[in-house]
Amino acid sequence: MSFRTAFLAVFLVSAAGAGLGAGVESRQAADALSKKIAATTQRGNEPRKAAAPSSVTLTQDELNSWFLFRSGRYLPAGVSKPSVALIGGGAMRGTATLDLEAVARKRSGNPLDPLSYLFGRVPVTVTGTLRTRDGMGRFDVQSADVSGIPVPKTILQELLSYYATSPEQPEGISLDDAFALPANIQRIDVAPGQMVVVQ
Repeated sequence: MSFRTAFLAVFLVSAAGAGLGAGVESRQAADALSKKIAATTQRGNEPRKAAAPSSVTLTQDELNSWFLFRSGRYLPAGVSKPSVALIGGGAMRGTATLDLEAVARKRSGNPLDPLSYLFGRVPVTVTGTLRTRDGMGRFDVQSADVSGIPVPKTILQELLSYYATSPEQPEGISLDDAFALPANIQRIDVAPGQMVVVQ
């Protein structure tokens, strides 16, 4: 899985909405996370050892700082302003602004398609639980909304299919599919305000 695909899988499937209080975003925090990503990627390229696993803690402020200052080149056209809230016990919530007119234009022609009636750049919020084990992950969606209006999981899947396509995955990402964690990551534990990545 490419970094871009992994980023989209973790963010678009799991992230949506801020909600644990105001965070502090900074370039320094974005730099700190970039260094942690680089170190994690390097460790993932090294042969696995029988020694105890290593772990790194990523804070909510670091993640949101990275989204603000560094995520632009990984985001598909039409996706902006991502942020994430780490609630704990695996639960996450985040938000991103999506250009729904682009989705509607691609799908035009079916008057019964609810996505054909959505317009403009609107916040999309997703709440769910990230479950990881033995190098695999799955995200269980609890709720999703567009501009505060609850939408069914099928609408979220349509948006994800549109925005998360890549040469490696031309069909996009399915919300129900398990996915391999990148860089030999074995699990990700989500706690309030932070996540611990274990390799």
